[in-house]
Amino acid sequence: MNSYSLSDGERLVKAARQAIELRIISPHFRREMVERLLEGFDEERGVFVTIEHYPTRELRGCIGFPRAADPLKKSLVDAAIAAATEDPRFVPVSHQEFEHMLIEVSVLTDPEPIVARDEEQIKKAIKIGRDGLIIESGYNGGLLLPIVAIEQGWGKKEFLENLCLKAGLPPYYWKNPKIKLQKFSCQIFKEISPSGKVQEIVLD
Repeated sequence: MNSYSLSDGERLVKAARQAIELRIISPHFRREMVERLLEGFDEERGVFVTIEHYPTRELRGCIGFPRAADPLKKSLVDAAIAAATEDPRFVPVSHQEFEHMLIEVSVLTDPEPIVARDEEQIKKAIKIGRDGLIIESGYNGGLLLPIVAIEQGWGKKEFLENLCLKAGLPPYYWKNPKIKLQKFSCQIFKEISPSGKVQEIVLD
């Protein structure tokens, strides 16, 4: 599975910003208007786009696709637009406020199962700063990106408990042997200032 250079990350972040801006201002927006700028990003990868207020870094939207189903150039555009207009926690982003937002793009590895028999083995299989987590139980499911544990200062137990809460499950449910627990890693590219320089965020 490919890793991406900083110049690749810059292209992804700029494309995400352009997709959002065009979607907000143009009733005639078409995905192809942005996809043509992402020639070469044909690998199928999971991706999340996060939008934050600047300079407070308060979350404004975050939507993505944890499992690869489409070329990255398509999934990125869909995730960017959804983060700005479809996150159920927020009203859609307006064009005026978008000028004061930061864009972050996380490109995911394929999720892999955490095969463990007890609590200690589960925690041993996780590395804070490297791993994001996915939990699935029946119709309930939740995902937390690796950066969330760092930003919140969580240890492994808190990370797992908050993953359960994100999925609408009791906080101890990660201990249930019947649940499906997976981990993934990601590359994170983020603007330092709105429409400004892009940097890669290295967590571990």
